[in-house]
Amino acid sequence: MLLTLATFLPLLGMVVVLLLPKDNKNLIRWTATAFAVAAFIPILMITVGYAGGKGIPAPETLRAEAAAVVAAAPAAERGRITALLADARANTPTLREFTPADPKHLSDGDKKSLAAKAEIVALEKAGSYDAWHEAWELTLAAASPISQDIRYMEYGTWIPALNIHYMMGTDGLSMPLIFLTGLLWVLCFVYSFSIENGVKGYFALFLLLQTGLIGVFCALDFFLFYVFWEIVLLPMYFLIGYWGGANRLYAAIKFFIYTLVGSVLMLVAMLALYWKDGFDTFNLLTLTSLSGSFDIGFQTWIFLALFMGFAIKVPVFPFHTWLPDAHVQAPTAVSVVLAGVLLKMGGYGFYRFSYTLAPDAGISEMMVLLIGGLGLINIVYGALCAMAQKDFKSLVAYSSVSHMGFVLLGLAAMTTEGIQGSVLQMFNHGVSSAMMFLLVGVLYERAHHRDLDRFGGIGLQMPYYTGFAIIGFFASLGLPGLNGFISEMLVFMGAFNSETFFAGSSTVFALPRWIVYLALPGVVLTAGYILWTVQRVYMGTAKKEEYKTFPDLNWREVFSLTPLAALCIILGVMPQLVLDPMNATLDHLRAFIVAGGVN
Repeated sequence: MLLTLATFLPLLGMVVVLLLPKDNKNLIRWTATAFAVAAFIPILMITVGYAGGKGIPAPETLRAEAAAVVAAAPAAERGRITALLADARANTPTLREFTPADPKHLSDGDKKSLAAKAEIVALEKAGSYDAWHEAWELTLAAASPISQDIRYMEYGTWIPALNIHYMMGTDGLSMPLIFLTGLLWVLCFVYSFSIENGVKGYFALFLLLQTGLIGVFCALDFFLFYVFWEIVLLPMYFLIGYWGGANRLYAAIKFFIYTLVGSVLMLVAMLALYWKDGFDTFNLLTLTSLSGSFDIGFQTWIFLALFMGFAIKVPVFPFHTWLPDAHVQAPTAVSVVLAGVLLKMGGYGFYRFSYTLAPDAGISEMMVLLIGGLGLINIVYGALCAMAQKDFKSLVAYSSVSHMGFVLLGLAAMTTEGIQGSVLQMFNHGVSSAMMFLLVGVLYERAHHRDLDRFGGIGLQMPYYTGFAIIGFFASLGLPGLNGFISEMLVFMGAFNSETFFAGSSTVFALPRWIVYLALPGVVLTAGYILWTVQRVYMGTAKKEEYKTFPDLNWREVFSLTPLAALCIILGVMPQLVLDPMNATLDHLRAFIVAGGVN
């Protein structure tokens, strides 16, 4: 129930906001903020509970649901269903079409399959096939190796005719991102109190966006996931297109087209999995449990389709060009959630879907070189582009392209440290990039421009603001003692050790060290553009007399920046606060992938 509350309280808030009188802007602002806080409360409860080992493990919930489905079936058919479930992996829906090649000389396996087929046909005639199919899905889902770390699961039937279920849960992979989403919404709403144009629509769309994002990180039914994924697209399009800058329509349409192309590819993969061998299921855990039986050709096409869909969202070179335009044109709070959370949808999708549904393809030579090479390009190319920018916001946008390259590099390494660093980088970048965009927004509200060459001496005029800026920018730089350093170090350690760790392996292709060597200059380039930016904006004397009148941070800005600055410092000193709850999930996920989906 807690996940449902966290997901749909913002949606309820959107409805309430739309019913409020549009002229009472303060009421709209405070109401929307109240719903963001209300949604954050169950998120905090789940976060603390998960870290403390609370929450019923998913296999228990799934087995209980399977038992309930069997108990609800006609009494005469329960024994037949139970017997088939005893070997659920072998007794798949495909047995309805099973015909042995030579009926005269049946193997023991064929005899068992024919017997199972007869039982399934009998269930169809008795009208109990749907019960058997749902129990079969749940039984396989409970047996999936990656289900053991999922807790707080919620399950219910949504569209029974298509075997679509309301299936939500969280584990060490999704929990940090859900927490980050809840936190950023509270901070962004408080920061957005200065919005005067279209207040009702702005806050209503923001609340709808929150529902979509939390749903993306919780959904364990592929169809449900896809619905939440598409929900995210629309409010972001309007938030950029209506409240953005001068070229907002171009940026919004570009964002929409890029994301929609990725969504279509994802839809194709989803339907291919649904129809694969007549499984007729969108249950992610069930499909994961069956993925080891998928041939390498099918896995490769599924992996590529899903990879393209998620790579656009990361964004991965060469699909990154929508990001700088969207960031530059978007309002500050929209840029914060775009960099802080939306980009993480792509990285999350890689781990949750691409590698679990096509594990053999993901660890093949072609994919390791592709993903590692793209990570290298993102790191170095993104840093070079950031160094060339004159617009403050565009610089931060390209820095996001660079930093998300570490997610790909750690993913391609497939070592323990690489995976840990990759997922931790998603969270750390969400914190530091969100802080950087807020810092840019604070300065833009005073100067009404973002030209880096026109700034200077801000540190003397706005000392408290500059203190926050030093924390945010140095965390992004990867300074030891701040959060960015830990995740980048883990990624490089894991990537460097990949060749040694997988030496002699016949199933996993190791990430070549030359990719790691070529990625290392990205760290130096990052330090270069960050330090150059700090020198141009904050050091020296004010280039314009008007800068000397800029007020320092107000209460809204302090409220929005303080939690992010605290996380940058705390996670730099104690990264185990995030690593410990996620380690078990990542270890089991990695073991499953490396084993090629074999349970």
